[in-house]
Amino acid sequence: MQLRYPKSFLSLLLVGLALVALPLIFALASNAVAIDRLTDQAQKAVYEATRLIQESRALSESVIGMERIARQFLVLRDRSLLEAYGKLREGFLRSVRLLRNSRLAEGQQAVLVELVEREAAIHRELAALPPLASADAPFKDQDAQRLQRVAAAFESLSQGAQKLVSHSNEVIDREVETLRQMSQQAHEIMMLQILALVPVAIFLLIGFPLLILPPIRQLAQGIRTLGEGQFDVEITVDGPQDLRYLGQQLNWLRLRLRELEEQKKKFLSHVSHELKTPLTALREGSDLLADEVVGTLNPEQKEIARILRTNSLQLGRLIEDLLTYSAAQFRKGGLNLKQVKMSDVIKDVANDHKLAMRTRHVRLALDCEDVPVSGDEEKLRTVVDNLLSNAIKFTPEGGTVRVSLRRRDDSAILDVIDDGPGIALDEREQVFAPFFQGRAQPLGAVKGSGLGLSIVREHVLAHGGRVEVVDRPPPGAHFRVTLPLTPWSQP
Repeated sequence: MQLRYPKSFLSLLLVGLALVALPLIFALASNAVAIDRLTDQAQKAVYEATRLIQESRALSESVIGMERIARQFLVLRDRSLLEAYGKLREGFLRSVRLLRNSRLAEGQQAVLVELVEREAAIHRELAALPPLASADAPFKDQDAQRLQRVAAAFESLSQGAQKLVSHSNEVIDREVETLRQMSQQAHEIMMLQILALVPVAIFLLIGFPLLILPPIRQLAQGIRTLGEGQFDVEITVDGPQDLRYLGQQLNWLRLRLRELEEQKKKFLSHVSHELKTPLTALREGSDLLADEVVGTLNPEQKEIARILRTNSLQLGRLIEDLLTYSAAQFRKGGLNLKQVKMSDVIKDVANDHKLAMRTRHVRLALDCEDVPVSGDEEKLRTVVDNLLSNAIKFTPEGGTVRVSLRRRDDSAILDVIDDGPGIALDEREQVFAPFFQGRAQPLGAVKGSGLGLSIVREHVLAHGGRVEVVDRPPPGAHFRVTLPLTPWSQP
């Protein structure tokens, strides 16, 4: 039977016992303050995290663009290119200023200062160069040395920018930990307040705790639900009007956080469209230049066209991996579960890579049992695709990639083995970290983003499985994915 509560909490206290009025009012006020602080901190954390990620990526993209234009300027000495460099430099410095005002650690601020100093040195060297005497002037040795020096400086600049992107993830983790501690502290304070009322509650009627405890437990459950990120679970608080109001505030916070999650998804979609459209045009333009559609190119122009095409491919892969990794971070645990025939998924992915294997004369050996898995087909396909693509990329011409699938107890075991250089022992723990680039790099391939294996790990963990590097005699690397056959959910 549902209990009938007074219209206000004060009325309930007066009916129950006047002696507990002040402690309960104090408890509710402190809870309200803790909830408001938690709400404010959550909003600030989301805003700061979004801004930090955007500016870190903008800084990295500015460095890439500045490097491309600087290389062109060193070859052509066209002052319009220097002006274009200056515009990108303004964006670079704007991102630096915004990042300096963010809550970066002291080491990250030092990286920013070092980036500014290195870029300033590059800019001074470019600005001091005189124009070529003529368009047909030969490319001197000192020009080649200067080009190598600037390229090396930009390589260091790019590494520093990538460090900032990685450090931005650390800042986000720190904010999340702060929110978790605040939520835990609010919960602990609430529990302490309840325990402080126990001596007084001894003198109360047996029915009075039945009136007051359920709403408080609902509030605690609501805070815990928000802390666990379960934004689809409606928060309902029964009881006096003011406690119901707190429940409504928590529910409003839940809706607001869910709205922010939706905005993240829309942001990913918008960024994907806005970046891929101009990138496609850039790639097509560079292909037209390389194919000499607009006219015959001299060797220097061909080299510029090659640089444009190579960097546009690398930028496209990086954008795709960043968007996929961000989407995996935003949608952790969001699985569209159904029965998936892993053998069919592996064959479909292998068919997609036929051209790449044929071009490099790589042989694929499949040994797949018919093992159905309850999981998200799209994410599982991404896992297979990233592992197979990685194996093909590192396998030398004429090598073999081996893929096997078998059942062991209540798990599906997927093994992907290549004939490449393998993974060093000291890199095995880091190989699944975001943006990690090992010492061994594929020959003749566009440099990767370091996110492929990170995305594999995120998707495998979301299914309750694990991915690992298995010991094997050289050469080659051996990745093993273990997936449970039955659906998995967090406790």
